[in-house]
Amino acid sequence: MEKVFWNGGALLAPVPPVLVTCGTMEQANVLTVAWTGICCTHPPMTYISVRPSRYSYDIIKERGEFAINLTTTAMVKTVDFCGVRSGRNVDKIKACGLHLLEAEHGSVPILAEAPVSLTCKVTQIIPLGSHDMFLAEITGTAVDSRYVDSKGKLNLQQSGLLAYAHGEYFALGRKCGAFGYSVKKKKKR
Repeated sequence: MEKVFWNGGALLAPVPPVLVTCGTMEQANVLTVAWTGICCTHPPMTYISVRPSRYSYDIIKERGEFAINLTTTAMVKTVDFCGVRSGRNVDKIKACGLHLLEAEHGSVPILAEAPVSLTCKVTQIIPLGSHDMFLAEITGTAVDSRYVDSKGKLNLQQSGLLAYAHGEYFALGRKCGAFGYSVKKKKKR
């Protein structure tokens, strides 16, 4: 196969377009972030990368916590709106009809509409260039009970998770396998 070579760029895709909540129940803000992921299992660690010029940057820096709220295809218009409008100029939570819930771990609000919300405590801020990375420990997880079966298994594939790739939003597709399936021993009959 022939390749076309370009200079380095931010082309890792797909990524999750998440709604990050920050502030308090009384003065909350929400912003869309696609630069996020898991970076450690024990302790559970994540990160978000935010431009210092963003309204939420100072809120997160001052309070030292935020929540990552996973999004679904039903939320795509909200996700886009919260990524192109600033909390300096509009109450995005009100404008989008979002509902805040108190999290069990931490004082940052989470979104009722999210299938999964991760409450996070900032451990380090790393300046990277256009963005600063907020490295954080995941202190709690809230899961919509609709996606937990009677055996306690999370069935997140039923939520219709949203993905982002190079400026466009996508619905995640069909299941192609599960972790470890390629080396799993077949059951004897």
